[in-house]
Amino acid sequence: MANFGELVLVLGDIHIPERANAIPEKFKRMLVPGKMQHVICTGNLGPEQYEELRDLAPNVHIVQGDFDTTMNATPDLIPQFPETRVVQVGMFRVGIVHGHQVIPWKNQAALGRWRRKLGCDVLISGHTHQNEVVEYEGHYHINPGSITGAYSSLTKNVTPSFVLLAVQGPKVVCYVYELVNGDVEVSKTEFTKKES
Repeated sequence: MANFGELVLVLGDIHIPERANAIPEKFKRMLVPGKMQHVICTGNLGPEQYEELRDLAPNVHIVQGDFDTTMNATPDLIPQFPETRVVQVGMFRVGIVHGHQVIPWKNQAALGRWRRKLGCDVLISGHTHQNEVVEYEGHYHINPGSITGAYSSLTKNVTPSFVLLAVQGPKVVCYVYELVNGDVEVSKTEFTKKES
């Protein structure tokens, strides 16, 4: 069996039930418990999705979104999530922020300021509901988009998407999964951590 390294599921902007009914079935079948070591979520989820994410991997890292339905949940059932997090995955420090705090939205210089503020190698953010993987100043900014394809005021058409990272020593293989016209399309980007 191939060694893919440490697998990290990256998703966000779920918005069930307010803006979407469910995670698309073709994606749901791919989210197999116990295959990934980490789940990173950029927020905007409800109590049911929180439990589903906890079943997928032993390490679940969630930040507060701007529209979490967990905010009014019972604290002993659902924790209040921090605004930002930094987690160590292999050799990489991964910073997580929902993205509504990054002004202007989708701006790489603004994302770079947050990456430097958090002191991380990779910054994961959401909010725009549009996936992207961008190299900026020798580091990477990753946005998983919206796994449900929930509508957004920032874009007319939202393509459901999520990201899977395979961390292999100083290298990351980044797979972006998109649901396009009922078919799952996958693109791949690889990057290596620069020596300090």
